[in-house]
Amino acid sequence: MSLEQKINEGIKTAMLAKDKVRLESLRAVKAAILLAKTSENADKFDEAAEVKMLQKLVKQRRETAEIYTNNNRQELADKELAEALIIEEFLPKQLDESEIEAAVKAVIAETGASSIKDMGKVMGIVSKQLAGKAEGKIISDTVKKLLQ
Repeated sequence: MSLEQKINEGIKTAMLAKDKVRLESLRAVKAAILLAKTSENADKFDEAAEVKMLQKLVKQRRETAEIYTNNNRQELADKELAEALIIEEFLPKQLDESEIEAAVKAVIAETGASSIKDMGKVMGIVSKQLAGKAEGKIISDTVKKLLQ
């Protein structure tokens, strides 16, 4: 079942359950999918692009929630965080810190990286390996920590 089909099924279920937050979240994902499919690069919209798009949507909601929290609008922040959690359900299982660290150590050993100057080389390989499975910031922090 493709992501689009899963989203459509989720929308139907949310409508029947009258789950407003879930419905809004899934409609936002569906809109993003439709936008991507009608863009100039529609032929490049594959599973990896879907995962990247979902990660972007989650990141946007988290950043918006942080802004709302800083401006003492907790009810809006809670709504954004709830939407982020719903969207995350469609992402592949995220790796924990020890799994990310093991992958980074393997790449460091493979490339022979020894200092922070080699960070770009390591990041390029690790980012491709862990695409969709870990957030870029966490990967970057782990690489920095291990190369220092």
